[in-house]
Amino acid sequence: MVPIKNPSIVIKEFPNYDDYKRVTKLMEACIAHDNISLKLELDYKLSHSFHEMKDINKSNEFMFYEGEMLIGYIGICQFGSEVMEVNGMVHPDYRRRGVFSRLYEFVEGEWLRRPSENMLLLSDQHSCSGQAFIKSTGAHYDMSEYEMFLMNEPGEKTASRQISLRKAMNKDAKEIARQNNIYFQTAPGTELTLPEEEAKHGVDIYLAELEQSCIGKVHLNREDSIGAIYGLGVLPEYRGRGYGREILLRSIEKLNEIKVDDIKLQVAVKNRNALSLYQTCGFEETSTMDYFKLTKRNLN
Repeated sequence: MVPIKNPSIVIKEFPNYDDYKRVTKLMEACIAHDNISLKLELDYKLSHSFHEMKDINKSNEFMFYEGEMLIGYIGICQFGSEVMEVNGMVHPDYRRRGVFSRLYEFVEGEWLRRPSENMLLLSDQHSCSGQAFIKSTGAHYDMSEYEMFLMNEPGEKTASRQISLRKAMNKDAKEIARQNNIYFQTAPGTELTLPEEEAKHGVDIYLAELEQSCIGKVHLNREDSIGAIYGLGVLPEYRGRGYGREILLRSIEKLNEIKVDDIKLQVAVKNRNALSLYQTCGFEETSTMDYFKLTKRNLN
């Protein structure tokens, strides 16, 4: 067990590029040691650090150092959402030393200062230490999500072109919020997502249109050499006609146009229809992320 001789904690709203490199290095060490996945949204956070005004009263990044070496990290994700999502890690050589517990104290304090009623703690299903820590907080299981990668060529390599994908503009923000409420049960008062602002952070939102009628949407992002697809949905009155498959195939085409090495997406385990669609288009599950919920009104 490596001793901790010179500890320090750094807390920030957003990471800078040096933070990004250190957290990425720590993440790679943890993934290699544990063979797990982490959902840290580092690329998205880094893009926000370059564009947004700083709020010294809001903290999202919690970093534990031993000297100049980053050995522990917890991050909060809450971009345009009423719920805080929390995920983190500790270097394999410095575990069972109270590093994560100390960082979590700050995270919990941040949650109690914010108006958010709920906080979600995330852990790979196969992370014994992560699952054990979350159990100790009293959080209750909420849901699970598969991370899937495109492993095989889709059965249909090209879309039928019945629909068009139009890049969304800020004027489409209310329509995007309406669809998010339908697909993901987001709260009506959730802060609007502005597509033109999201594009500055590397996220392109597309509205799917059929004969000038909006029938669905999808969000595309690039994280280093990996293309990500999320927020995909088809309005209820247009389902069952193959439009979801067409949006997915068009999304794969767009990501391939920008020369990504891999394409990934996330899907709720309970969403069997979406899971079946992704599987038939060549995606395979690579990991499972469990979500556990804490609610303020249930705290002792």
